[in-house]
Amino acid sequence: MVRLLSILAISAMLVGAAGIYGAYRHDLAAARVHASVGSRIVQTPCGPIEYAEAGEGIPMLVVHGAGGGFDQGSYFAAPLAKRGFRAIAMSRFGYLRTPLPADASAEAQARAHVCLLDALHIQHAAIVGASAGAPSSMLFALENPERTTALVLLVPATYVPRPPNQSPLRTPPGTQFFFNTILRSDFLFWVASHVAHRAVTRSILATPTDVVESASREEQERVAQVLESILPIDPRRLGLLNDAAVTSTLSRYDLEHISVPTFVMSTEDDLYGTFDGARYTAEHVAGAKFLGFDRGGHVWVGHQEEVLSSIERFVKAAAGPNTLVTASPTGDLKAGDDIETHSRP
Repeated sequence: MVRLLSILAISAMLVGAAGIYGAYRHDLAAARVHASVGSRIVQTPCGPIEYAEAGEGIPMLVVHGAGGGFDQGSYFAAPLAKRGFRAIAMSRFGYLRTPLPADASAEAQARAHVCLLDALHIQHAAIVGASAGAPSSMLFALENPERTTALVLLVPATYVPRPPNQSPLRTPPGTQFFFNTILRSDFLFWVASHVAHRAVTRSILATPTDVVESASREEQERVAQVLESILPIDPRRLGLLNDAAVTSTLSRYDLEHISVPTFVMSTEDDLYGTFDGARYTAEHVAGAKFLGFDRGGHVWVGHQEEVLSSIERFVKAAAGPNTLVTASPTGDLKAGDDIETHSRP
Protein backbone atom coordinates (compact mmCIF):
# COMPACT_ATOMS: atom_id res chain seq x y z
CA MET A 1 0.00 0.00 0.00
CA VAL A 2 2.86 2.41 0.82
CA ARG A 3 4.39 1.78 -2.57
CA LEU A 4 1.05 2.26 -4.32
CA LEU A 5 0.40 5.45 -2.36
CA SER A 6 3.80 6.75 -3.41
CA ILE A 7 3.04 5.98 -7.04
CA LEU A 8 -0.27 7.80 -6.81
CA ALA A 9 1.35 10.80 -5.10
CA ILE A 10 4.08 11.09 -7.74
CA SER A 11 1.54 10.63 -10.51
CA ALA A 12 -0.69 13.31 -9.02
CA MET A 13 2.21 15.75 -9.17
CA LEU A 14 2.89 14.91 -12.80
CA VAL A 15 -0.72 15.44 -13.71
CA GLY A 16 -0.03 19.14 -13.26
CA ALA A 17 1.18 19.14 -16.83
CA ALA A 18 -1.34 21.00 -18.98
CA GLY A 19 -1.86 18.18 -21.48
CA ILE A 20 -2.62 15.55 -18.88
CA TYR A 21 -4.81 17.88 -16.88
CA GLY A 22 -6.71 18.69 -20.04
CA ALA A 23 -7.33 14.98 -20.62
CA TYR A 24 -8.69 14.63 -17.08
CA ARG A 25 -11.03 17.59 -17.54
CA HIS A 26 -12.21 16.20 -20.88
CA ASP A 27 -12.93 12.75 -19.42
CA LEU A 28 -14.70 14.17 -16.38
CA ALA A 29 -16.87 16.46 -18.50
CA ALA A 30 -17.84 13.50 -20.70
CA ALA A 31 -18.64 11.41 -17.61
CA ARG A 32 -20.85 14.14 -16.19
CA VAL A 33 -22.79 14.38 -19.43
CA HIS A 34 -23.19 10.60 -19.57
CA ALA A 35 -24.51 10.56 -16.00
CA SER A 36 -27.03 13.32 -16.58
CA VAL A 37 -28.49 12.66 -20.03
CA GLY A 38 -31.36 10.33 -20.83
CA SER A 39 -32.88 9.97 -17.37
CA ARG A 40 -36.05 11.27 -15.77
CA ILE A 41 -37.10 11.92 -12.19
CA VAL A 42 -40.48 10.77 -10.96
CA GLN A 43 -42.00 11.93 -7.67
CA THR A 44 -43.22 9.01 -5.56
CA PRO A 45 -44.34 8.36 -1.97
CA CYS A 46 -40.81 7.00 -1.49
CA GLY A 47 -39.29 10.28 -2.65
CA PRO A 48 -37.83 11.34 -6.02
CA ILE A 49 -36.46 8.42 -8.07
CA GLU A 50 -34.30 8.77 -11.15
CA TYR A 51 -34.74 6.27 -13.95
CA ALA A 52 -34.30 5.67 -17.66
CA GLU A 53 -35.99 3.17 -19.90
CA ALA A 54 -35.54 1.62 -23.31
CA GLY A 55 -37.14 -1.07 -25.42
CA GLU A 56 -40.60 -2.61 -25.57
CA GLY A 57 -41.94 -5.88 -24.24
CA ILE A 58 -41.74 -7.58 -20.85
CA PRO A 59 -41.08 -4.94 -18.16
CA MET A 60 -37.71 -5.48 -16.48
CA LEU A 61 -36.51 -3.40 -13.53
CA VAL A 62 -32.70 -3.24 -13.49
CA VAL A 63 -31.21 -2.57 -10.04
CA HIS A 64 -27.56 -1.53 -10.26
CA GLY A 65 -24.66 -2.42 -8.00
CA ALA A 66 -22.29 -0.31 -5.92
CA GLY A 67 -20.78 2.64 -7.74
CA GLY A 68 -23.56 2.66 -10.29
CA GLY A 69 -26.71 4.58 -11.09
CA PHE A 70 -29.24 4.53 -13.90
CA ASP A 71 -26.35 4.88 -16.36
CA GLN A 72 -24.68 1.66 -15.20
CA GLY A 73 -28.01 -0.16 -15.34
CA SER A 74 -28.82 1.26 -18.76
CA TYR A 75 -25.47 0.15 -20.15
CA PHE A 76 -26.04 -3.41 -18.95
CA ALA A 77 -29.67 -3.50 -20.09
CA ALA A 78 -29.16 -2.01 -23.56
CA PRO A 79 -28.80 -5.42 -25.29
CA LEU A 80 -31.85 -6.76 -23.42
CA ALA A 81 -33.90 -3.76 -24.56
CA LYS A 82 -33.32 -5.02 -28.10
CA ARG A 83 -34.47 -8.54 -27.23
CA GLY A 84 -38.08 -7.94 -26.26
CA PHE A 85 -37.81 -6.19 -22.90
CA ARG A 86 -38.88 -2.83 -21.59
CA ALA A 87 -35.80 -2.18 -19.47
CA ILE A 88 -36.20 0.32 -16.64
CA ALA A 89 -32.87 1.26 -15.05
CA MET A 90 -33.11 3.20 -11.79
CA SER A 91 -30.69 5.08 -9.59
CA ARG A 92 -30.89 3.66 -6.07
CA PHE A 93 -30.82 5.80 -2.94
CA GLY A 94 -27.78 8.08 -2.83
CA TYR A 95 -26.85 7.64 -6.47
CA LEU A 96 -26.90 10.51 -8.96
CA ARG A 97 -30.26 12.31 -8.73
CA THR A 98 -32.03 9.93 -6.34
CA PRO A 99 -31.47 11.39 -2.87
CA LEU A 100 -30.46 9.38 0.19
CA PRO A 101 -33.34 9.32 2.71
CA ALA A 102 -32.99 8.80 6.45
CA ASP A 103 -33.93 5.16 5.97
CA ALA A 104 -31.94 3.76 3.05
CA SER A 105 -32.01 0.13 4.15
CA ALA A 106 -32.52 -2.74 1.73
CA GLU A 107 -36.12 -2.90 2.94
CA ALA A 108 -36.66 0.78 2.13
CA GLN A 109 -35.02 0.29 -1.27
CA ALA A 110 -37.40 -2.58 -2.01
CA ARG A 111 -40.33 -0.30 -1.21
CA ALA A 112 -38.84 2.28 -3.59
CA HIS A 113 -38.86 -0.32 -6.36
CA VAL A 114 -42.60 -0.70 -5.80
CA CYS A 115 -43.04 3.06 -5.78
CA LEU A 116 -41.25 3.41 -9.11
CA LEU A 117 -43.27 0.68 -10.80
CA ASP A 118 -46.48 2.21 -9.43
CA ALA A 119 -45.50 5.62 -10.80
CA LEU A 120 -44.89 4.04 -14.22
CA HIS A 121 -48.20 2.13 -14.01
CA ILE A 122 -46.41 -1.21 -14.29
CA GLN A 123 -48.19 -4.01 -12.46
CA HIS A 124 -45.81 -6.89 -13.20
CA ALA A 125 -42.05 -6.91 -13.90
CA ALA A 126 -38.97 -9.06 -13.81
CA ILE A 127 -36.37 -7.64 -11.44
CA VAL A 128 -32.63 -7.92 -12.09
CA GLY A 129 -30.42 -7.14 -9.11
CA ALA A 130 -26.65 -6.97 -9.57
CA SER A 131 -24.13 -7.05 -6.73
CA ALA A 132 -25.26 -4.58 -4.04
CA GLY A 133 -28.59 -4.28 -5.86
CA ALA A 134 -29.42 -7.87 -4.96
CA PRO A 135 -30.66 -7.45 -1.34
CA SER A 136 -33.45 -5.03 -2.26
CA SER A 137 -34.32 -7.11 -5.34
CA MET A 138 -34.71 -10.23 -3.21
CA LEU A 139 -36.91 -8.38 -0.72
CA PHE A 140 -39.02 -7.00 -3.57
CA ALA A 141 -39.66 -10.53 -4.85
CA LEU A 142 -40.24 -11.88 -1.35
CA GLU A 143 -42.76 -9.20 -0.41
CA ASN A 144 -44.43 -8.75 -3.82
CA PRO A 145 -44.58 -12.17 -5.49
CA GLU A 146 -47.80 -11.27 -7.31
CA ARG A 147 -45.94 -8.46 -9.09
CA THR A 148 -42.70 -10.31 -9.82
CA THR A 149 -42.43 -12.08 -13.17
CA ALA A 150 -38.94 -13.36 -12.36
CA LEU A 151 -36.04 -12.63 -10.01
CA VAL A 152 -32.54 -12.47 -11.50
CA LEU A 153 -29.51 -12.10 -9.22
CA LEU A 154 -26.08 -11.43 -10.73
CA VAL A 155 -22.93 -11.80 -8.59
CA PRO A 156 -25.23 -10.96 -5.68
CA ALA A 157 -24.31 -9.46 -2.35
CA THR A 158 -26.24 -11.97 -0.29
CA TYR A 159 -26.02 -13.89 2.96
CA VAL A 160 -24.06 -17.10 3.34
CA PRO A 161 -23.11 -18.77 6.64
CA ARG A 162 -19.56 -17.85 7.64
CA PRO A 163 -17.50 -18.42 10.76
CA PRO A 164 -18.26 -15.95 13.57
CA ASN A 165 -17.17 -12.34 12.95
CA GLN A 166 -16.70 -12.94 9.22
CA SER A 167 -18.69 -10.91 6.68
CA PRO A 168 -20.64 -12.78 3.98
CA LEU A 169 -18.61 -10.81 1.44
CA ARG A 170 -14.84 -10.63 1.09
CA THR A 171 -12.78 -7.49 0.68
CA PRO A 172 -10.06 -7.79 -1.99
CA PRO A 173 -6.60 -6.47 -1.03
CA GLY A 174 -6.51 -2.72 -1.43
CA THR A 175 -10.27 -2.20 -1.58
CA GLN A 176 -10.57 -0.42 1.76
CA PHE A 177 -7.54 1.71 0.92
CA PHE A 178 -9.05 2.74 -2.40
CA PHE A 179 -12.42 3.38 -0.78
CA ASN A 180 -10.82 5.79 1.67
CA THR A 181 -8.71 7.54 -0.97
CA ILE A 182 -9.49 7.44 -4.68
CA LEU A 183 -13.24 6.90 -4.23
CA ARG A 184 -13.35 10.25 -2.47
CA SER A 185 -12.07 12.18 -5.47
CA ASP A 186 -12.77 12.22 -9.21
CA PHE A 187 -9.21 13.35 -9.78
CA LEU A 188 -7.56 10.60 -7.73
CA PHE A 189 -9.79 7.95 -9.26
CA TRP A 190 -8.96 9.15 -12.76
CA VAL A 191 -5.22 9.12 -11.99
CA ALA A 192 -5.37 5.68 -10.38
CA SER A 193 -7.37 4.18 -13.26
CA HIS A 194 -4.61 5.31 -15.65
CA VAL A 195 -1.50 4.73 -13.53
CA ALA A 196 -2.54 1.72 -11.43
CA HIS A 197 -5.12 0.17 -13.72
CA ARG A 198 -4.41 -3.42 -12.68
CA ALA A 199 -4.71 -2.62 -8.98
CA VAL A 200 -7.97 -0.72 -9.54
CA THR A 201 -9.41 -3.60 -11.56
CA ARG A 202 -8.65 -6.05 -8.76
CA SER A 203 -9.70 -3.82 -5.87
CA ILE A 204 -12.75 -2.03 -7.26
CA LEU A 205 -14.06 -4.43 -9.91
CA ALA A 206 -12.95 -7.46 -7.86
CA THR A 207 -11.72 -9.16 -11.02
CA PRO A 208 -8.35 -10.88 -11.53
CA THR A 209 -6.32 -8.91 -14.04
CA ASP A 210 -5.19 -11.98 -15.96
CA VAL A 211 -8.84 -12.75 -16.72
CA VAL A 212 -9.27 -9.32 -18.29
CA GLU A 213 -5.96 -9.40 -20.15
CA SER A 214 -6.78 -12.76 -21.76
CA ALA A 215 -10.29 -11.71 -22.78
CA SER A 216 -11.44 -10.52 -26.18
CA ARG A 217 -11.09 -6.87 -27.11
CA GLU A 218 -14.84 -6.46 -26.88
CA GLU A 219 -14.85 -7.76 -23.33
CA GLN A 220 -11.87 -5.61 -22.38
CA GLU A 221 -13.75 -2.58 -23.68
CA ARG A 222 -16.78 -3.56 -21.62
CA VAL A 223 -14.67 -3.79 -18.46
CA ALA A 224 -13.14 -0.39 -19.23
CA GLN A 225 -16.63 1.04 -19.68
CA VAL A 226 -17.77 -0.35 -16.33
CA LEU A 227 -14.74 1.22 -14.64
CA GLU A 228 -15.21 4.55 -16.42
CA SER A 229 -18.88 4.64 -15.45
CA ILE A 230 -17.91 5.17 -11.80
CA LEU A 231 -17.07 8.76 -12.76
CA PRO A 232 -18.26 11.23 -11.59
CA ILE A 233 -17.83 9.93 -8.04
CA ASP A 234 -19.26 12.79 -6.00
CA PRO A 235 -22.95 12.20 -6.92
CA ARG A 236 -22.50 8.49 -6.12
CA ARG A 237 -20.58 8.89 -2.87
CA LEU A 238 -23.54 8.70 -0.47
CA GLY A 239 -24.83 5.62 -2.25
CA LEU A 240 -21.45 3.94 -1.99
CA LEU A 241 -21.29 4.63 1.74
CA ASN A 242 -24.79 3.31 2.23
CA ASP A 243 -24.06 0.15 0.22
CA ALA A 244 -20.97 -0.48 2.35
CA ALA A 245 -23.15 -0.31 5.46
CA VAL A 246 -25.92 -2.52 4.02
CA THR A 247 -23.66 -5.24 2.59
CA SER A 248 -21.50 -5.45 5.73
CA THR A 249 -24.53 -6.46 7.79
CA LEU A 250 -26.35 -8.83 5.45
CA SER A 251 -28.89 -11.03 7.16
CA ARG A 252 -30.54 -14.20 5.96
CA TYR A 253 -33.80 -13.53 4.17
CA ASP A 254 -36.65 -16.03 4.17
CA LEU A 255 -35.35 -17.73 1.05
CA GLU A 256 -37.69 -20.68 1.34
CA HIS A 257 -40.65 -18.31 0.86
CA ILE A 258 -39.38 -16.73 -2.35
CA SER A 259 -41.98 -18.20 -4.67
CA VAL A 260 -41.14 -16.58 -8.01
CA PRO A 261 -38.93 -18.06 -10.77
CA THR A 262 -35.39 -17.27 -9.70
CA PHE A 263 -32.10 -17.25 -11.62
CA VAL A 264 -28.75 -16.75 -9.87
CA MET A 265 -25.32 -16.27 -11.45
CA SER A 266 -21.81 -15.84 -10.07
CA THR A 267 -18.15 -16.73 -10.67
CA GLU A 268 -15.80 -18.67 -8.42
CA ASP A 269 -13.00 -16.12 -8.80
CA ASP A 270 -15.14 -13.10 -7.90
CA LEU A 271 -12.83 -11.40 -5.41
CA TYR A 272 -15.84 -10.17 -3.44
CA GLY A 273 -16.67 -13.81 -2.76
CA THR A 274 -20.24 -13.75 -4.08
CA PHE A 275 -20.08 -17.30 -5.44
CA ASP A 276 -20.80 -19.01 -2.10
CA GLY A 277 -23.73 -16.74 -1.33
CA ALA A 278 -25.14 -17.11 -4.82
CA ARG A 279 -25.04 -20.89 -4.64
CA TYR A 280 -26.46 -20.85 -1.10
CA THR A 281 -29.34 -18.67 -2.25
CA ALA A 282 -30.06 -20.88 -5.26
CA GLU A 283 -30.02 -23.98 -3.06
CA HIS A 284 -32.61 -22.55 -0.67
CA VAL A 285 -35.03 -20.89 -3.11
CA ALA A 286 -37.43 -23.54 -4.40
CA GLY A 287 -36.78 -24.32 -8.06
CA ALA A 288 -34.06 -21.68 -8.45
CA LYS A 289 -31.61 -21.99 -11.33
CA PHE A 290 -27.89 -21.43 -10.82
CA LEU A 291 -25.37 -20.47 -13.49
CA GLY A 292 -21.78 -20.63 -12.29
CA PHE A 293 -18.43 -19.95 -13.95
CA ASP A 294 -15.00 -20.72 -12.57
CA ARG A 295 -13.46 -17.58 -14.17
CA GLY A 296 -14.74 -14.11 -14.91
CA GLY A 297 -14.46 -12.05 -11.73
CA HIS A 298 -17.15 -9.74 -10.42
CA VAL A 299 -18.01 -8.45 -13.89
CA TRP A 300 -18.17 -11.97 -15.41
CA VAL A 301 -15.50 -11.28 -18.04
CA GLY A 302 -15.80 -13.52 -21.07
CA HIS A 303 -19.39 -14.52 -20.38
CA GLN A 304 -21.44 -11.44 -21.22
CA GLU A 305 -23.30 -12.94 -24.16
CA GLU A 306 -24.03 -16.20 -22.34
CA VAL A 307 -25.34 -14.30 -19.31
CA LEU A 308 -27.56 -12.05 -21.44
CA SER A 309 -28.92 -14.98 -23.44
CA SER A 310 -29.60 -16.98 -20.27
CA ILE A 311 -31.49 -14.05 -18.73
CA GLU A 312 -33.50 -13.57 -21.91
CA ARG A 313 -34.51 -17.22 -22.14
CA PHE A 314 -35.26 -17.56 -18.44
CA VAL A 315 -37.40 -14.43 -18.08
CA LYS A 316 -39.32 -15.10 -21.29
CA ALA A 317 -39.99 -18.67 -20.20
CA ALA A 318 -41.15 -17.46 -16.78
CA ALA A 319 -43.44 -14.88 -18.40
CA GLY A 320 -45.57 -17.61 -19.96
CA PRO A 321 -46.21 -19.65 -23.10
CA ASN A 322 -47.42 -16.67 -25.10
CA THR A 323 -43.98 -15.08 -24.95
CA LEU A 324 -41.50 -15.89 -27.70
CA VAL A 325 -38.44 -17.66 -26.32
CA THR A 326 -35.31 -17.46 -28.43
CA ALA A 327 -33.64 -20.80 -29.01
CA SER A 328 -30.15 -21.22 -27.64
CA PRO A 329 -27.36 -23.32 -29.18
CA THR A 330 -28.22 -26.03 -26.66
CA GLY A 331 -31.99 -25.82 -27.13
CA ASP A 332 -34.93 -23.95 -25.64
CA LEU A 333 -34.96 -23.26 -21.93
CA LYS A 334 -38.12 -24.20 -20.08
CA ALA A 335 -39.04 -22.74 -16.72
CA GLY A 336 -38.13 -25.98 -14.94
CA ASP A 337 -34.82 -26.63 -16.64
CA ASP A 338 -31.55 -26.67 -14.75
CA ILE A 339 -28.97 -24.44 -16.45
CA GLU A 340 -26.02 -24.76 -14.13
CA THR A 341 -22.78 -24.73 -16.12
CA HIS A 342 -19.10 -24.15 -15.47
CA SER A 343 -16.68 -22.75 -17.98
CA ARG A 344 -13.11 -23.98 -18.10
CA PRO A 345 -9.93 -22.09 -18.99
